[in-house]
Amino acid sequence: MLRARITGTGSAVPDKVLTNHDLEKLVDTNDEWITTRTGIKQRRIAAENEYTSTFATLAARRALEMANVSPEELDLIILGTVTPDFPFPATSCIIQKELGAHNAAAFDLSAACSGFIYGLNMAEAYIKSGMARKVLVMGAEVLTRIVDFADRNTCILFGDGAGAVVVEADSAEQGILSSHIFTNGTHWGLLYQPGCGGRNPATAANTFTDKLHYLRMEGNEVFKHAVRAMGDAAVAALEHNAVTADDVSLLIPHQANRRIIEATGKRVGIPEERIFVNLHKYGNTSSASIPLALDEANREGRLKSGDLVLLDAFGGGFTYGSVLLKW
Repeated sequence: MLRARITGTGSAVPDKVLTNHDLEKLVDTNDEWITTRTGIKQRRIAAENEYTSTFATLAARRALEMANVSPEELDLIILGTVTPDFPFPATSCIIQKELGAHNAAAFDLSAACSGFIYGLNMAEAYIKSGMARKVLVMGAEVLTRIVDFADRNTCILFGDGAGAVVVEADSAEQGILSSHIFTNGTHWGLLYQPGCGGRNPATAANTFTDKLHYLRMEGNEVFKHAVRAMGDAAVAALEHNAVTADDVSLLIPHQANRRIIEATGKRVGIPEERIFVNLHKYGNTSSASIPLALDEANREGRLKSGDLVLLDAFGGGFTYGSVLLKW
């Protein structure tokens, strides 16, 4: 039986760092307040000449190098993002050109912070069906372009960056054991970007005066739904594979908020020492957060052959999902 196996990981973040102390100069907040409520100490900010494609391309090159796969060998490129370079064409098409992956089909998908999990789910389906053998899956964002830095409730949370993995067809025991994606559209209005789409186009007179181009979030409500959904998604993966939380070597959750991560760990039954966290360095990078964390964990030697690794995400939509893989 063919499995979809991750053979290479990569990540990239901007050089510019925005600390909590820097934010104290912009809005009414302070380092202690931010750290206590979110666990975030700093985040990365893209320069004016840096875009989602900039970081995704660099992360992809690093993943391809680790996997020892040339761009020409790729069959498919999938990018999860809510901050594409343009409304169209898909940013993955730009990345395809930059990499020289001329034989790969390419498309973007929009599942907010669950974008990478959705992308892995699709890569697994393509590989198991025989429609592809080598797939590049990425999550990349420049969220600071759609954050209102006068709103202290949201500007403290988000950062920019990218992560990527190469997924290959393999008959070994290692690879994705199962992937699970879910949607609850009932609550889509709790986390969204109201402007610059078909309902409130960028050309409308009030788009910028009413700040419709910035993301909006009902933080307390999102928190409650996130903990429940991430817990449900994690349990779905464990039950599907007839394993328990004790069997999981490492949980790599979406890096949204330290409290959400801790609550999810308790709900699933995975202790803090087996949960990988790096949001203190990067903040919430949406679809980039899990692949960025996965690459860091990999390069730090936290992932050993045969380990069960659980990926778990929740995002606007609401979308949520999980992947259980054997490293």
